[in-house]
Amino acid sequence: MAKVMAVNAGSSSLKFKLYEMPEEKVLCSGNAERIGHEDAIFGIKWNGQEEKNILPILDHAAAVELLVKALIDKGIVKSMDEIVACGHRIVQGGKYFSKSELFNKDTEDKIESLIPLAPLHNKAHLVGFRAFKKILPDSVNVAVFDTAFHQTMSEEDYLFPIPYEYSEKYDCRRYGAHGTSHKYLSQVGLKYCEGIAHPKMIICHIGSGASLTAVKDGKCVATSMGLTPLGGIMMGTRTGDLDPSVMNYLCKCTGKSVEEMYQIFNKKSGFLGVSEVSNDSRDVLKACEEGNKKAIIANRLFVRRIADFIGQYFVRLGGADLIIFSAGIGENSTITREQICDAIAPALGIEIDKKLNASIRGKEALLSTPNSKIKVAVIPTDEEVMIARDTYAYYLKK
Repeated sequence: MAKVMAVNAGSSSLKFKLYEMPEEKVLCSGNAERIGHEDAIFGIKWNGQEEKNILPILDHAAAVELLVKALIDKGIVKSMDEIVACGHRIVQGGKYFSKSELFNKDTEDKIESLIPLAPLHNKAHLVGFRAFKKILPDSVNVAVFDTAFHQTMSEEDYLFPIPYEYSEKYDCRRYGAHGTSHKYLSQVGLKYCEGIAHPKMIICHIGSGASLTAVKDGKCVATSMGLTPLGGIMMGTRTGDLDPSVMNYLCKCTGKSVEEMYQIFNKKSGFLGVSEVSNDSRDVLKACEEGNKKAIIANRLFVRRIADFIGQYFVRLGGADLIIFSAGIGENSTITREQICDAIAPALGIEIDKKLNASIRGKEALLSTPNSKIKVAVIPTDEEVMIARDTYAYYLKK
């Protein structure tokens, strides 16, 4: 048995989950939020108990120190030496990483070089790694990349139709995201594809950030996010795919710089921008029920974009055996799942049990009826366990 920590460091947050491996038993989990503020929040769950405190957490190092103190004080570990390995989620691995890798100088340098492709993520991931490395200098540290699963795409799926020298010289191409989640879901989804020689899945990881992936034989064929997480479907605050001329046109209309408009596309668009209500789909759906016209069109736009990508991937795969809904909206928003299924049903011949669908929140279930031409399932994602598995595998090689 070995204790392995799965870490997901964001720009102002630090999520963690401690596992007993190889049993994959969760010993504790938690999150430090609003790092850098006097009123930050540190929460931890362990042994059926939960605690949350508001206090100053000025940087990620302070968050890690709080975590260490909590682990010891609550008897989760007797000594930090019990934690033999830490796995770190890394959003952007670029062209360099097609699988998880041990953290060494080369890995660290490459992750740092990719900060421009994921400025809010990669920089924070490195801060988190360095903070844990300082506390646990003898532990095995592993980088688990969101982009790795998508490295199996062919050139015609990942290249952009721009001058080839830009693709070659600047590594400007589709990388995708949420790969750790898509890989997990593709593995769990196999239980619904028994007897199928070459299973074809369309995986919908739909949360505040969202992406769809076409998977055949367990490998990514195509994915919706692009060079950065801004691409693909509409999201909580992100535009998703746009006519490229929108950037030039709106900069001329508003007098804003490219950087200012880029930030608007990232942080003030999507559900928030169209509805003018919220970036949270729950708030938007509530506003829809109240008759808010902008909220209604925002929700329709969201559903339409997802339906369009499902149709696109059905063609790309040459059919589909399974459609999976996952992540915050996919797992919990019964009405959104129903609306998406209604949108694609006439073309793809799917049929779901709407009464069953209405009862499913945050748990796995097969929603499709026996009459459905494609199976439809809800599968809660678990990125942390994938991080722990890869990290434990490297620990065993030590």
